[in-house]
Amino acid sequence: MGRSDEKIEVIAYSGFRGEETPRTIFLNEKKIGVLEILKMWTEEGIKDRRRKRFFKVKGSDGSIYTVYYDEKFMDWFCKVEE
Repeated sequence: MGRSDEKIEVIAYSGFRGEETPRTIFLNEKKIGVLEILKMWTEEGIKDRRRKRFFKVKGSDGSIYTVYYDEKFMDWFCKVEE
């Protein structure tokens, strides 16, 4: 199984750093509330120094999603199993 990253729309709580934590995600034209943040972490690329803030979340549809905010492009993405 491969992986791809799908650009998504997110409503996030904005704290002092701007885009903080996801509250609602929009995936495949479906609105999914974030019930719980199960895990958070940050990754930085070795070559490009690009920072991404990851969130493993439980959605209101009962599914678990891994979403991340790409600080360079200022966009949200979802890790999608293929």
